Amino acid sequence: MSGNVELLGQVLAKAKSEDRAALIAYLPAGFPTVDGGIAAIKAVLAGGADVVEVGLPHSDPVLDGPVIQTADDIALKGGVKIADVMRTVREAYEATGAPILVMTYWNPIDRYGVERFTAELAEAGGAGCILPDLPVQEAGLWREHAAKHGLATVFVVAPSSKDARLAEITAAGSGFVYAASLMGVTGTRASVGEQAQGLVERTRATTELPVCVGLGVSNAAQAKEVAAFADGVIVGTAFVKQMLDAADDAAGLEAVRELAGELAQGVRRG
Repeated sequence: MSGNVELLGQVLAKAKSEDRAALIAYLPAGFPTVDGGIAAIKAVLAGGADVVEVGLPHSDPVLDGPVIQTADDIALKGGVKIADVMRTVREAYEATGAPILVMTYWNPIDRYGVERFTAELAEAGGAGCILPDLPVQEAGLWREHAAKHGLATVFVVAPSSKDARLAEITAAGSGFVYAASLMGVTGTRASVGEQAQGLVERTRATTELPVCVGLGVSNAAQAKEVAAFADGVIVGTAFVKQMLDAADDAAGLEAVRELAGELAQGVRRG
């Protein structure tokens, strides 16, 4: 079975045709439980998200700030495994038909086996992977298997990336480019700022791929600011925080659905 890289492209193109940015939501698998995580993904998609990134919880998440680390800890203490991540992707995709990616550090894939991981992700209906710590020059094996199984390989670029390096990264990627708006870890920010716009412009000069901005967006006003110059707006910490702060699981689901609705209005540029 082939993965859903083409579906991802179609959904991003549809958003562009509607003169808006796509809304991409991030939620970790297994948080607050495996079933609860699947329900949360369905809720953000029902609220208006276009694409979901499913986080593979990691004990040492170098890119993730304290909110996502807390959720990862809860998932890991609950015993979440790669099989649960695949189940999350499968059930979310089958229920919604939306593109579902996995965001993971390289080490778990390396231990699991690249061929096994890509084959299972494609079979689950996944659209691809975001790999924040895999250097492009070491990505040959992953890219070969991802391409064979119809999966996108999304690399992360940062404001510190030089133009030549941007070109190298974007040439190797597929699906979209993840532009980290700031140096540092994920989390909500008071301002997402000009650094992100400059990075998007420099990245666009090297590729036809959509450029989606993550790190820092937490409300509709910030989503609108980023949507003015990016092809997609990626939101993670704000969704996770809603669930952590909720009185119970039902309230958490309602909170993330509502936030998705607000952000979905924000990414519409009108």
